[in-house]
Amino acid sequence: MERSWKMVSLALAAIILIGMPAVTLADDGWIELSRGSNPLAGWRNPTGDWFTASSVRIDPKNPQRLRAKPGEGILVNGLDGDTTNLLTRRDFQDVEVHLEFLIPHRSNSGVKLEGLYEVQIFDSYGVQNPAGTDCGGIYPRAERKPVYHHIDRGFPPLVNAARPAGEWQTFDIIFQAPRFDARHHKTRNARFVKVLLNGKLVHENVEMRWPTGHAWREPEAAAGPLLLQADHGPVAFRNVRVRAYEEPRTK
Repeated sequence: MERSWKMVSLALAAIILIGMPAVTLADDGWIELSRGSNPLAGWRNPTGDWFTASSVRIDPKNPQRLRAKPGEGILVNGLDGDTTNLLTRRDFQDVEVHLEFLIPHRSNSGVKLEGLYEVQIFDSYGVQNPAGTDCGGIYPRAERKPVYHHIDRGFPPLVNAARPAGEWQTFDIIFQAPRFDARHHKTRNARFVKVLLNGKLVHENVEMRWPTGHAWREPEAAAGPLLLQADHGPVAFRNVRVRAYEEPRTK
C-alpha cells in the first residue's frame, strides 16, 4: 500500500510540475520526455515537423538524410531535418540529462541547457583534434554579423568519443544553473559538472561565464528549458529524460 501511494504521489507531481499528464515521473525521479502515447506532450508548442518513429537509419539513397519507420519511442525532426527546435514545457535549474541521438553523415544538432548553453552534436567520427564545434564540444560564442563567425574556441571535448554516423550515441550531462541575488545580480556562473559522450568523460567542472553561440549576449536566468536543436540537419532522439540534480554535500 505504501508503494502504491508513492506511485500516485509521483504521478501527481509530474502533472503539477509539467502540466501534461502524458509525461511521467519515474520512481527514481527521472522525467521521461520521449516515450508514451504522446511523447511530444512534454514539449512546448509549436513542435513543427517533429514526428515519432519506431526505428531510424541512414537513407541508403542519400547518406545525409534519415529514413524512419512510423511508430513510437523515437523523436525525429521532420523529413528534411530543418524544423522548430524542441523546448521542454518545464524549466529546470540544476539538472541531470540522459538522451540518445542518431545523425546521418555531416549532420549537426545540439543539446542546450536552459536553451542557452550548448553541447554540440556533429558528425565528428575520426577527427584527430576535436574542437568546441565537434561532437561533445561546448559550443563557442559567436556573432551573427557581418556573417556568422566564432569569437572564441568554446570548450573542445577532452577526447573524441564520437561514433560513426548512423549509430546511436549517448549523452549524460550534469548541469548547474547560474545563481542570482534578490536584485538579479549573478552570484555564480553556470557550470557543466560533468558531460559523458558514449560513456567517456568529455567535460568536467567547466564554468560558463556566458551562454554559447550568438546567445552569449542574451540574459541568463536561474532556470530554463532543455532544448533539442532541429534546424541544422536531420537528427533522431530517444530515451530523453531529465531529473533534478542535487550537489553532494561536503563533509
